[in-house]
Amino acid sequence: MDDTGYNPADRRPIKARELGASRIAAGWLADRGVSPNAISIAGMIAAIFGGLAFWATALDTPYTRLLWLAAAVVVQLRLLANMLDGMVAVRRNIASPLGELYNEVPDRISDAALLIGVGYAAGGHPLLGFAAALAAVFTAYVRAAAKVAGAPNDFCGPFAKQQRMFAITLLAVYCAATPLAWQPTWQINGLTFGLAAIVLAVVLIGSFLTALRRIRRAARHLK
Repeated sequence: MDDTGYNPADRRPIKARELGASRIAAGWLADRGVSPNAISIAGMIAAIFGGLAFWATALDTPYTRLLWLAAAVVVQLRLLANMLDGMVAVRRNIASPLGELYNEVPDRISDAALLIGVGYAAGGHPLLGFAAALAAVFTAYVRAAAKVAGAPNDFCGPFAKQQRMFAITLLAVYCAATPLAWQPTWQINGLTFGLAAIVLAVVLIGSFLTALRRIRRAARHLK
């Protein structure tokens, strides 16, 4: 921890950081002077394009499967950028509170862009997309508020960022690989819900459970 109170070790635990390929990629970027903040912004831009790809799957085009696949790839690129920005900062010894700001704000935009995009995707529902995005941002707000109050950064699940992104990646890969007959829809009170809507409902419920769990853990620590 430096004299600003910033602790580079106080970050989301990601097992992939220990992979040789991850270390090589971070080293390559660090050796070329790539800014961690630029990587964070790149991840946000990737997420915005991912949201657009999800949205475009609802259009009547012959490229729907490719759009689902592109969305899945971009979600993973977003996660890769989220991992590499911190690794590069530590490698270059320039981790700072400013970097933390660049990490957090684009992350919230990325969550919103992707989940709202899924809401407008084939089989999705816009209201569920916005609700899931709000729930995802709320989990991050709870973590940040607890940290300000004196609790440690808590990245616990069951539906933290990695689980949310895994769910929509799985959705995208499934829709890209399977025929339409394997992608059922349901009619409820005149509204049509598909697999994307079901996934969003799971993300919504899981995110609120995550927020509640973080609140309870923070409250126990602060007592």
